[in-house]
Amino acid sequence: MKVAMLDPSLFTGRYDDSLCAALAGAGADVTLLARPMRATDAINPQGYRYVPRFFRHSEALRKRIGEGRPFRVAKAMEYALSCALGDIGPLARADVVHVQWLPLAPADRLMLRRLKGRTALVHTVHNADAYHADAGVQGRGYRALLDQFDALVVHGDTTRAALVGQGIDPAHIHVTPHPPMQLMTATAADLASVPDPAAPRILFFGTIRPYKGVDLLIDACLQQWQAGHAFELVLAGKPFMDVAPLLQKVRAAGFADRLLTDFGFLTEGRLDAHMVKSDVIAFPYRHIDSSGAFLSALHHGKAMVTSDAGMFGQLPEGVATRFPAGNASALAQALLPLVQSAAIRQKQGGQARAYGTIMGDWKDMAVATIGIYNAVLAARA
Repeated sequence: MKVAMLDPSLFTGRYDDSLCAALAGAGADVTLLARPMRATDAINPQGYRYVPRFFRHSEALRKRIGEGRPFRVAKAMEYALSCALGDIGPLARADVVHVQWLPLAPADRLMLRRLKGRTALVHTVHNADAYHADAGVQGRGYRALLDQFDALVVHGDTTRAALVGQGIDPAHIHVTPHPPMQLMTATAADLASVPDPAAPRILFFGTIRPYKGVDLLIDACLQQWQAGHAFELVLAGKPFMDVAPLLQKVRAAGFADRLLTDFGFLTEGRLDAHMVKSDVIAFPYRHIDSSGAFLSALHHGKAMVTSDAGMFGQLPEGVATRFPAGNASALAQALLPLVQSAAIRQKQGGQARAYGTIMGDWKDMAVATIGIYNAVLAARA
């Protein structure tokens, strides 16, 4: 079975790599088509092929002009031309085209129209609201694209229910639980590049976007700092929002020395180093279906604090400390016992690690995914 896996912007590289390797291990002939890899990517294809099919010219331009508006415009134009006029032969010749992310819905519509009827189309809906409130043009028309696929893959009942509520035929939706992931292990240099904690350390890592609630985390930490509690907060990742007002709020309150920032696209090893040196990992998301960041942190055995949005609301008791999504004061109260007690952190971290070991693995995911492919191909036949 030939599978063309698409993640044009490589939004979820660790997920793509894990799934493609597992599918290849199960006997599928897999090609991952995405953008050219960057120095911060940690993909080493095992048993499958990686083809930089998308954004070749704009990625080369990125090195010269950065990631500002000219780059984003160039990227959108290149992708639109590729979807409308690019060679789709390698995709059409696959038995299954499995799309992980649709990065620009108006352009993606053109590509899907060209592929419809020529090959089986499968899409993993990582979040029912694909880009949350941040979508803009990027997600405009996304819902209509879902009707072009022969099957939709989701990772939990929250996403399934949301799609059914949007009018999707339940028979087209397949639930395959998202296995835990493991980032590239930090090297000695990675560990040396991250300062050692001087007090209990809370970590937020990953892309920084409005829906992820970093502002709520800042407010919660300020409440506890002002109440006299000593701990550190680290923000590690690429901001896709204006974080200057948040940083200014911390400086104005006199706690700049307790906030550490490591902004930018970070290597997996550096992110892993941040997790190693943290005591608590925070996921204050306003809304989410499933979180790859959470699933990549479980094996570290750290205490975690999460909102009750999406998959977090379904976690077994004790795996994480939860608070009502959007409530900074409740988050502050949730953080307090974790920063005050090493024993509580150790107990909860052990429960988080244990939970990760019973969530299934990528072999299970590959078997389930191939089952979906076979069902789609049989229906088409």
